[in-house]
Amino acid sequence: MLDPHLPLPFPAAVHPEARAARRLTWDSREASPDVAFVALPGERMHGNAFVEQALAAGAPFVLTDLDVPRAVRVEDAQGALFAWARAERARAPLVVGVTGSAGKTTVKSYVAAALDALFMPVFNTMPAIACFLIESGGSGRPLVVEMGIDRVGEMAELVDLVRPDVGVITTIGPAHLEQLGSIEGIAREKGVILRGVDGQLVRALVGSQAAAFYPGVDSYGFGDVRCAGENLRVTPEGASFSFAGVPVTLPLASTVQAEAAVLGLVLAREAGVNLAQAAGRLSEVSVPGGRYRVHRGRFTVIDDAYNASPVAVRAALDALNGWAGADGAGRRISVLGRMLELGPTERALHAEVGAYARERADLTFGVGTFAAELGERAFATVPDLLEALLSEVQDGDVVLVKASRGISWTPERRAQEGVGLDVVVSALLDARDRPQSS
Repeated sequence: MLDPHLPLPFPAAVHPEARAARRLTWDSREASPDVAFVALPGERMHGNAFVEQALAAGAPFVLTDLDVPRAVRVEDAQGALFAWARAERARAPLVVGVTGSAGKTTVKSYVAAALDALFMPVFNTMPAIACFLIESGGSGRPLVVEMGIDRVGEMAELVDLVRPDVGVITTIGPAHLEQLGSIEGIAREKGVILRGVDGQLVRALVGSQAAAFYPGVDSYGFGDVRCAGENLRVTPEGASFSFAGVPVTLPLASTVQAEAAVLGLVLAREAGVNLAQAAGRLSEVSVPGGRYRVHRGRFTVIDDAYNASPVAVRAALDALNGWAGADGAGRRISVLGRMLELGPTERALHAEVGAYARERADLTFGVGTFAAELGERAFATVPDLLEALLSEVQDGDVVLVKASRGISWTPERRAQEGVGLDVVVSALLDARDRPQSS
């Protein structure tokens, strides 16, 4: 419980009616009798505008500079939130920070399973991370924090907040180029996670794809890496390998998930965790929807539609290619939409990915602005794509769906650009589950 009447790591005037909370939120719509509200500055409005709404919802307290009932009154709510987060983070026995151009959520899930750790939910903004650290720092369990960036200097801010004991970089590739400028700029900014602050020593690890950017840093995965799994075998049923003599089986997983599992086992071994038990937990990992989730049926749908970058799309296409010749597998079909924030080279990057898709898939679909670059069958909008795709797919086919999310876009633009392809996944699953017409 988060009790505001206990000593706080910042000056505050605590209203006598303030109560302990189980969680914190900066979204007043989530406030409840168990969830306290933090009034933070926003791009359009300050959270103070929603304090009364949070109180009406029963929030146990509100962190604000306003003089209101149940207030934990401070001069700077955001500064107080971050100070609180740093204090609670210091109580955690082990904190793993994860960044990279692709695969962060997958790595986070597998590392957390191996370590039996608590891990961040999907949102990875500074306020979300701060709330997670406050809520979980005193749990006595390891913590795994996803640390994504899209601007210069942001990783330094995150590292100062999280103070990871272990810094992980999954991959380096073109993503957020509009703000970070170049591949070299991306590697430099993400590399900040490998260095400690205030003399802190950090255990640094990088995935095999990123190793060339960080000479001398321990790499993980398979093959020519410092921390390696052995005897990797990937089939449509999943991935299997061994690590330090312990067999590992990951149902419906690809090489990307297997590499994440190796990292988890490396950290588990270094933390003194029983590897056989860690491997058992790894076999039960379920990543959030949209991140290489395989749906088997009379045709198979690979839902990887949550987000996309050139590195991530190539990895997904490699996984799709692995279905070649599998029992019952028909054609391999890729459905690709626009990748965002790639800067002035975006057309060339889409063309490179599209060429790779043509090598790895039997049939390629593209949708949105760069549809022709991404697929042999190109469609301007998602509805147009769906009509053609649903009439094409056959029993035994394997369909990969991948594109960037485009979170803040209107439904009209989402449809035009081919983002938000979760609607395509849903339509495919509906069609797959309907009885075949005779």
